[in-house]
Amino acid sequence: MAGESLKRTGLYDLHIELGAKMVPFAGWDMPVQYPMGVLKEHLHTRAAAGLFDVSHMGQVILPMEAVAALETLVPVDVAGLGLNRQRYGMFTNAAGGILDDLMIANKGDHLFLVVNAACAEADIAHMSAHIPGLKVVTDRGLLALQGPQAAAVLERLLPGVAAMRFMDVAEFGWQGATLWVSRSGYTGEDGYEISVPETVVTDFARALLAEPEVAPIGLGARDSLRLEAGLCLYGHDIDITTTPVEADLLWAIQKRRRIEGGFAGADVILGQIERGADRKRMGLRPEGRAPMREGVEIFAGPEGGAPIGRVTSGGFGPSIEAPMAMAYLPADLPQGATVYGEVRGKRLPARIVPMPFHPHSYKR
Repeated sequence: MAGESLKRTGLYDLHIELGAKMVPFAGWDMPVQYPMGVLKEHLHTRAAAGLFDVSHMGQVILPMEAVAALETLVPVDVAGLGLNRQRYGMFTNAAGGILDDLMIANKGDHLFLVVNAACAEADIAHMSAHIPGLKVVTDRGLLALQGPQAAAVLERLLPGVAAMRFMDVAEFGWQGATLWVSRSGYTGEDGYEISVPETVVTDFARALLAEPEVAPIGLGARDSLRLEAGLCLYGHDIDITTTPVEADLLWAIQKRRRIEGGFAGADVILGQIERGADRKRMGLRPEGRAPMREGVEIFAGPEGGAPIGRVTSGGFGPSIEAPMAMAYLPADLPQGATVYGEVRGKRLPARIVPMPFHPHSYKR
């Protein structure tokens, strides 16, 4: 990132005030941790409520007339998305690869999309080439409040928010500003994502942090939380070389789209649904305490042979007090099977396990 000027979110000064360690991330200067440290931030989010600045994500508004055009770009059912409901989706290319993953909300008279920071520019160009009337939201920050106390905390500031269900979206007023709220997040915990006008985003963040249950959380704990939850990180666990079927994201492709097709890469993806894919994203629990991090090659046996896969995300799970990893492996390997990851020249055993590694606690 040398020589490039990093973008700053509207909360940059607050992060500095809170003692954050800032790092470059997707072209932004972002907090990786606060003085509490990654381990305690992770555990605090699981026990109480963590506040994340996710203002680097792209926020986009599409007219409702864009539904059919959007469905040519994503393999999910946008037309069937209920009013004030949100759905996970992904942009695919002609080869069935994933260009990015995103959230799509039906706000009644328009669609509201949130895309990844690293892909935002490409996503917007991709959509603009197919969809007229796209509007990029540039005057709002985005916060995530996550954890078992998130609903109780947010209810104090936005009465009525606790009645929302997982993947509901709604609007609430706060000090004259309109906040766009979804009951969703990227930690496996119950929680909310809140789009806030830049004019009040710092004040709203301070109001949340003034609540005794809330602590600021950086990108480090965000990553360990999402990995425990078995959730993909774009550019690591999913990218243009992985299809939704290989990535074990078949649940995100609704029945109508499987029948009708009509999206980029449909022949490849529907073919894999019918016949199965050769490889699949799987969870690994390494034996012992040594984590198997991204890039570790996986082998079928303790010695000899060619690699059968590679770790795409891995680390130590503070909540499960053990290492965990995701890897693409031959699809016919059963859960419970032992494979071997090569760490510093030594092959260490790991067991294939179901994900998530830590149970989800969404409010259904």
